[in-house]
Amino acid sequence: MLIFNTNNELVSHLKSVTNSKTSIGFVPTMGALHQGHLSLLKTALKQNSLVVISIFVNPTQFNNPEDLAKYPRTLDADVEKTKKVSSEIIVYAPSVNDIYEGKTVSQHFDYDGIENQMEGKFRPGHFNGVGTIVKRLFEIVKPTNAYFGEKDFQQLQIVKKLVSKYKIPVNIVGCPIHREANGLAMSSRNERLSSDERKEAAMIYQTILEAKKQFGTKSATEVTKWVERTFAKQNRFELEYFQIADEATLLPCVRKNKNKNYRIFIAVFVNKIRLIDTISVN
Repeated sequence: MLIFNTNNELVSHLKSVTNSKTSIGFVPTMGALHQGHLSLLKTALKQNSLVVISIFVNPTQFNNPEDLAKYPRTLDADVEKTKKVSSEIIVYAPSVNDIYEGKTVSQHFDYDGIENQMEGKFRPGHFNGVGTIVKRLFEIVKPTNAYFGEKDFQQLQIVKKLVSKYKIPVNIVGCPIHREANGLAMSSRNERLSSDERKEAAMIYQTILEAKKQFGTKSATEVTKWVERTFAKQNRFELEYFQIADEATLLPCVRKNKNKNYRIFIAVFVNKIRLIDTISVN
């Protein structure tokens, strides 16, 4: 298995093994790989001539220094998991300096307002950090197709907007959420949960499933109030936001429109560990 720690080495290798007919599949990650990440790799392998995975904890998308410090870093284990999917996958595990070249700051991006909803509202500067690292990685890898999980649905829409507005020649592929047996959306942050917290966090998915059911007959406001009351009764959980939004614009649903696709978004703290989830309601 080939592992590169510098962009110069990776670019040189890719040039030596590709031509105009080669399709490169790319899976950008922050490591602490789980089955959701591995499913992205498997999809990329089926659809491309070769596959690259990046493993890099990007400092510019964290607005909370404590969250950055505690984010799991498990490179050796990640490489082994990747190798079990295919030893042909190329791993790019750069340093902060290799990516940012001594200037660890975000660029500013205009995403036509979708960056101001939900995650953007509660994590100032987050999507500038996302855009900065994704654009930089695309410039290095020059992928044909790039794969992102739908758990971070707002991020997926942000990346699509980035590619469209800045005319980056890559096809963005959204892939389904992978869940644990109890329904909890798979996330690298789940590794920080205790076994009891992990079990109880199933409540997040159960709540949004019930919210989806209620949205069939109730307004978005009524459903939101029910969710807020539900979490207010729980000592272990702190609800940061719950929103039913238009999938295209990410604007909150004020009045239902049968011609629009809606999606539920939620962010919850479990013992200071932040978990997000989403489901389509159509």
